[in-house]
Amino acid sequence: MSDLSRVWVLGWPVTHSRSPLIHNHWIKRLGIENAVYEKHGVPPEELTATLSSFRDEGVIGANVTVPHKEAVFAALSHYDDAARRLKAVNTIVDCGTHFEGRNTDGYGFMANLKAEAPDVDFTSKPAMVLGAGGAARAILVALADAGVPEIRLVNRTVEKAADLLTELDVKGTALSWDAAPAALEDVGLLVNTSSLGMTGMDPLELSLNKLDPSALVTDIVYSPLETDLLARARARGNATVDGLGMLLHQAVPGFEAWFGVRPHVTPELRALILEDLNPKDGGEN
Repeated sequence: MSDLSRVWVLGWPVTHSRSPLIHNHWIKRLGIENAVYEKHGVPPEELTATLSSFRDEGVIGANVTVPHKEAVFAALSHYDDAARRLKAVNTIVDCGTHFEGRNTDGYGFMANLKAEAPDVDFTSKPAMVLGAGGAARAILVALADAGVPEIRLVNRTVEKAADLLTELDVKGTALSWDAAPAALEDVGLLVNTSSLGMTGMDPLELSLNKLDPSALVTDIVYSPLETDLLARARARGNATVDGLGMLLHQAVPGFEAWFGVRPHVTPELRALILEDLNPKDGGEN
């Protein structure tokens, strides 16, 4: 077994993951020796064998991205509360006698809002969440745990949204897209978890006329960094938070668990990732 402490990001494909940029930046800045964070592409049929190889390969932990989050949950036997509730793992930590699956997505979402909009109270009023796909799950739980009194979950298929609220035991109401504009009136937080508005995807068409100017608006999309939703919200006076910070903040707990040092999300790190998102040669991300 190598003396080098390895951390992998597992996905298929995993080519465009920015996690190595984040973690290797922290490894360098914090002076951690004999450690490296690497991309490790794993076809689904090789996932179990890959997890079993961790000790032989000197792997002390991993991040997990699509399509493996649920499969890794099924393969492990120890979890933190977030992973157990979501039945999905994005972080694996070596606990000595076993590897533990954790989920830091909800933490990353909340930490980003608190860091970028520290003076905005977004937990005492209802929240509206757009989209009921995989990205919404951790956010719904995080908002419920933060004390948000009601969540209005908007989805093209209302039944899917209702089922998700029930599955996660989150107090809320499932709404159609047609019903969303009128339901914005007393909302304190608007969150887009859908792919609408992302580069190359359909636009997000939602009137903000009834949204209170004091409400916070955030989009987990970070390509483009300022989506049309955020631009329209900012133009009418709402505080806005882009999605890049969620990516950065969700990485913090894992790094601390692997290396015993808590890193910080800094303007330098943000600039590093932005440069990678916007290559000078104009090529793809």
